[in-house]
Amino acid sequence: MRTVSLLELASYLPGEPVDTDWFRQFQEDDGEMSGHTMFKAPHHRHQVSRDETPADMMEKAGLLLRERIGKDAVEGADVVITNTLLPEVPFTGPGAEVAHRLGVSADWVLDAHNGGCASFVHLLRIARALIGSGQAESALLFNVQNSAGPVMTQSQVRRLPEAVIPGDGCSAAYVAASDASPVLGIAVANRGDYTRDCGLSLHDGRKYWEAGESQMHVGFTPDKVADIVERGNRLVPEVVGRVCAELDLKTDDIDMLITNQPNRMFLKQWQERLSIPPERHLDTFDRFGNLFGAGVPITLDHGIREGRVPDGSLLMLAGFAHAGDFAGAAAVHWRAGGARE
Repeated sequence: MRTVSLLELASYLPGEPVDTDWFRQFQEDDGEMSGHTMFKAPHHRHQVSRDETPADMMEKAGLLLRERIGKDAVEGADVVITNTLLPEVPFTGPGAEVAHRLGVSADWVLDAHNGGCASFVHLLRIARALIGSGQAESALLFNVQNSAGPVMTQSQVRRLPEAVIPGDGCSAAYVAASDASPVLGIAVANRGDYTRDCGLSLHDGRKYWEAGESQMHVGFTPDKVADIVERGNRLVPEVVGRVCAELDLKTDDIDMLITNQPNRMFLKQWQERLSIPPERHLDTFDRFGNLFGAGVPITLDHGIREGRVPDGSLLMLAGFAHAGDFAGAAAVHWRAGGARE
């Protein structure tokens, strides 16, 4: 299998940061989940507008990526893989449209709808398999989180404690056959028995495509939250441990941990369980909120631009999705600028 490298990233955050005070005017203090540590608000988040599409967000991140790696590298990609939290059209992903906008004539256009908050690892694993087996030379990976503005600001939803947590954003990443910034190992866990523990809630019982006045959101109960907390605390260290075991590494060897950014509670728990101090765990939660599947690549991108990820760093990218139905971790030996060689 050929060596495959994560060579460059870029990200896009829509609009100006929105302060948590905006939500406080609507929040109710007597709900059963009010005050739970799972829903302690970030200071800020970005919110995409109603009419900005996933393809719009991907194009903006993709154009910035093109500035960093060059037009030829972007247009020459064989593979485009996307993950969108809230698809504009339920039966059509944005991959073909964004490939067209960026001038990419890819042989593979895949819109992956699973993977959730760990979807970057999922997309990276697919790209590594295709490139490593010789079926492709390079890939563009796009992750969109776009529910904060359209969903969490709805009049019935913004009153709920969970409405303050998400933020919106999009990442673009470039992966290619190269030894410049190699992906060393990947481990995933699929737990189909957890899939029904996280889903849409509509108070009048309608399906989301049926007409009605209820506003969709993710319904949380104390029992469901307790299960999510237990699984999230456990699953991320488990998949990180599997990658370390595969590569004969200790967690002390990890220079920087980059996880999804669900809330402060999970970030602290992962640091403690993996014995990784906060300074070696990139944290963008208070700036950007929970970016779901875009959290890992956007956090990594900002860490690189801010000088927190030196060349030669051993990175561990990790996360878990939804109520624990998917978790993944990937080790990358990062050498910034490899895409320009």
